[in-house]
Amino acid sequence: MHFQLDSATAAYRDEVEAHLSQALTPDMEARVYRSGVSHDDDFTRSLVEKHYFAPDWPEEFGGEDRNAWDAQVLKEELMRFDAPVYLSETTRMVASIIRAVGTPQMRDRILPGAMRGEITIALGFTEPECGSDVAAAATRAVRDGDEWVINGSKMFTTNGHIADYVFLLARTDPGKPKHKGLTMFLVPCATEGFEAQAVWTLSGERTNITFYSDVRIGDEWRIGEIDGGWQVLGLSLQDEHASGWGPHLARLLHHAEQWAMRSSTAHGGRPIDTQDVRRRISRVAMEYEVSTLLQRRCVWMAEEGQIPVAEGPMSKVFSTEALERASQDILELVGPDALRSYLEPTAPERGRFDHTVRFALGTTIYAGTSEVQRTIIAQRGLGLPR
Repeated sequence: MHFQLDSATAAYRDEVEAHLSQALTPDMEARVYRSGVSHDDDFTRSLVEKHYFAPDWPEEFGGEDRNAWDAQVLKEELMRFDAPVYLSETTRMVASIIRAVGTPQMRDRILPGAMRGEITIALGFTEPECGSDVAAAATRAVRDGDEWVINGSKMFTTNGHIADYVFLLARTDPGKPKHKGLTMFLVPCATEGFEAQAVWTLSGERTNITFYSDVRIGDEWRIGEIDGGWQVLGLSLQDEHASGWGPHLARLLHHAEQWAMRSSTAHGGRPIDTQDVRRRISRVAMEYEVSTLLQRRCVWMAEEGQIPVAEGPMSKVFSTEALERASQDILELVGPDALRSYLEPTAPERGRFDHTVRFALGTTIYAGTSEVQRTIIAQRGLGLPR
């Protein structure tokens, strides 16, 4: 077992890097940050045109039948460049679920547009009173003939204000145990009774609380069996739990090295020439290496037909907590100047140290908190009791 890239995948990574270096201009970076929305229509179209949107999908769906390693290096480069792809990622994730368990009519209706970047889908899982306990969802969907009437609210519906659909988890049988009375729906955001209100995070990102007030949709928008929503949701959570955040460490490492080599100390030397600076930067480099290997183990397992049930959460927990540790450590290393605002021209590395600290705090919550991930590792990986 080894995780070195073969020459073809390395060449593909270099092609992706070249495209991102050209497409992600400073103006786009500033526009995306100031809007708080990690999505840009022109950038998404550029990914589609280059076949970078879903390269591991079959050609009949707009992909290139590339292997999992090509798809992985694409993800790594997009994350390392901090590309505005969150809405594209959630769209692709839901599209893969529709491809697997959706009706033929839904596949025909959604997949072509989603793969062309013309249809977007946000996630509607978490609720204001439920935190990380997704299965405790109280948003109700009540059958009324051939329609469903939905009432409730969802928290952290990122991009719900611009998406075409929300992939919604709703309770359809309150009399059943909480994992067994849920159903998944694809709710058109243009439906009467849907509303999205902005919620701003510590990193400057806009997410949303979304409200569903007597929202009526036809049964054709149901995904999977009635009361079988937990099984459908599991397809998406498996991908989310296997996420790796190492490329953000790579970006932090790059800026820390640039600062250490270009700046001057009070004594006229460079920070990189001091032992403490080299020690801290080396620690970031080591944690980046471990994060990369943990994530690539998940890719290897998937290629071998294994499901990274515990290994995925291991990758997620380690990489996000390493990012949190490293960003705070580098902030302290750089000193008060590191607190200057993101994109300020005179700030060290244009303020990316401050932004990375604020961003890193949220990564331990996204896609399930570290506590949730550790529970999965303990129960499913180590076989420990609940």
